[in-house]
Amino acid sequence: MKILGGTSRASVLTLRKALAESASKLSAADSAQFANDLFTILEVLSSSVGLRRALTDNSRDTAAKSELISNLFGKNLGAAATSLFTQAVSLRWSSPAEIADAFENLAVEAESYAADKNDELELVESQLFDFAQILVANPEFRQVLNSSAESDAGKQALLESVVKGKYAGSTLNLLTRVVALRRGRNIDATLATYSHYVSTSRNRLVAHVKSAVALTESQKKSLIAALTKQMGKQVHVNIEIDPKVLGGISIRYADDVIDGTISNRLAEASRSLVG
Repeated sequence: MKILGGTSRASVLTLRKALAESASKLSAADSAQFANDLFTILEVLSSSVGLRRALTDNSRDTAAKSELISNLFGKNLGAAATSLFTQAVSLRWSSPAEIADAFENLAVEAESYAADKNDELELVESQLFDFAQILVANPEFRQVLNSSAESDAGKQALLESVVKGKYAGSTLNLLTRVVALRRGRNIDATLATYSHYVSTSRNRLVAHVKSAVALTESQKKSLIAALTKQMGKQVHVNIEIDPKVLGGISIRYADDVIDGTISNRLAEASRSLVG
């Protein structure tokens, strides 16, 4: 995930607070429309270097930038998105490209608010992880979604054939954007970025757990409680079943890894004997 410049980070923080305030007053359906509007803004910003420069040019006043927004979008954006966009162009950015990065963050967070209002946020996080595992297990499917030769319509049709009816509405909305708005990245990197934004929308930490066998619900709750206590913030756990670990579990969160698997202990013992 791209690291923004210091000025842009401050602007994103301001906009995330404004987003949270707006979303708190919206229904689930209106939050989803808010997200759709923000993705529309992202698509336009991503397609035009000149527009990004015009909207982040500090020599232009906010009124001129607002007029440009109005001329471009007319009444195609809702009031919440228009207000957030107007606020965004009044702020300072480290580079023109980073206003588009900001709207990607905001759009995904807005969809996360919609999922949360439908009591599906936890489910969406798990399903995004599940889709990442599908990509790993099906390299041909991933290759088609990454291919520049395949039309966007063809990719969307393929995506829907795989996930429609199986995932929550917000998950499908996000995956549709992952496929259509990769913004120069491969699908894996785009999906990882979206997953990160979904988790940070509620200031949560994501832990990636590998286990030889599925954890019981009780074991999962105990693990979440232990990690939440250790990290001092709410933790969401994604569990990958990997028979190669033999037994035990490994946990990866942020830049830290706790590897308590039997395979790791055997590897350590082997290295000790060789040494």
